[in-house]
Amino acid sequence: MPTNGKACGECAFWSKAQSFDARRFSKKPKIKNVISKNILNADLHCHSIVSDGTLTPEALAERAKLNGVELWALTDHDEVGGQHRAAAAAKAQGMRYLTGVEISVTFAGETVHIVGLGFDPDDAVLKQGLHDTRGGRRERAMEMSDGLAKVGIQGAYEGALKFVGNPELISRTHFARFLVESGVCKETADVFRKYLTEGKPGFVPHRWATLQNAVTWITQAQGVAVIAHPARYKFTPNEEYALFTEFKNHGGRAVEVVTGSHTAQEYIKYAETAREFGLAASRGSDFHSPVESHTDLGTLPFLPGQLTPVWELLEDRIQ
Repeated sequence: MPTNGKACGECAFWSKAQSFDARRFSKKPKIKNVISKNILNADLHCHSIVSDGTLTPEALAERAKLNGVELWALTDHDEVGGQHRAAAAAKAQGMRYLTGVEISVTFAGETVHIVGLGFDPDDAVLKQGLHDTRGGRRERAMEMSDGLAKVGIQGAYEGALKFVGNPELISRTHFARFLVESGVCKETADVFRKYLTEGKPGFVPHRWATLQNAVTWITQAQGVAVIAHPARYKFTPNEEYALFTEFKNHGGRAVEVVTGSHTAQEYIKYAETAREFGLAASRGSDFHSPVESHTDLGTLPFLPGQLTPVWELLEDRIQ
């Protein structure tokens, strides 16, 4: 077992895992045979100005490299317009690259995100599907602005547009940045809590693609579909089981186990879920901004052992 600082994080993971459920993690000797493939500083989830991030693909590539990332993917929301720039920037930094996207879907009344990795970014069906998914964002944004105006916050739509790189992808994050700039809230997390979640003045639901749509677009473009940050969804145990079951039945092959919004116990929970459903494991910070994001590129713990890293499924797709 390596003894550098990050590898020690792996040791800590296993200490917690065994105390959490000794039966499930009792086969520790096998780790020595598989652990090396898991100790890779891969960051396969982040966002640029092409969607709701604040950095260019080139700046993200530079930051990732400085933070020791060895395999990177840019996963902008419902958009692949930054993929060629990101691939070129990764090459210039001497960093390996996988194409990426994060697709919004509606499942059991909740918005769920499906990450695609290693696909052909020029696939016509995928690009058309993403274009259709982006449709309706402007109308939704106008309704959000109207809701905020009713509680005294004027000009929210125009204010949010100042933070938008691609008007087709205006989102709650852009509204949150405007409300922080305006002094309504101190940080974006406060904006979401007070104004942009269900039951609050600026919340407007949106009907996204279906789970089958997203997984099919990704897989037919030779990519791998991944359930993003599963702990964020407010599902009952039965609903979560249905999500994973349907996802796999449609051809989904991986889940984010180690991600910026997961706790240490959630790493353990979704490592077990990956094993239960026979899914590979992914790792990604979900980085958006140096100011807003709590987890920087390349700073997460490594994937736990006894899992198949998603990049093993995509070896021939790595650039």
